[in-house]
Amino acid sequence: MENAIHEEEQTSIGNNSSISHVKKLLFRRMLVGVNDGRFFMGAFYCMDKQGNIILQDAVEYRSTRRSSPSPMEQRGLGLILIPFTCRTSCHIDCSIDEQLSLMSLQAQT
Repeated sequence: MENAIHEEEQTSIGNNSSISHVKKLLFRRMLVGVNDGRFFMGAFYCMDKQGNIILQDAVEYRSTRRSSPSPMEQRGLGLILIPFTCRTSCHIDCSIDEQLSLMSLQAQT
């Protein structure tokens, strides 16, 4: 159901094939992890050439305790930009066929 978008794919958006694959992901639910342990879930809105991601109607999830990953606290954020340098993971809801298609992007780069 979810598929990681590889860092190599995000930095090679230059060719038309990659752009068309990324366009198919528009407005899909995306879960992005950042290096301080937080996660953001929202609708994929866009990604620039540097790999920065913008999520629409985003919700932030973070642990209320440092020693344990639960319970999670959440808050609504709206439109947010997640810098490429802060991102540790990126997952998007999609079908198995789309997962395979996204994985083939890595082979093309």
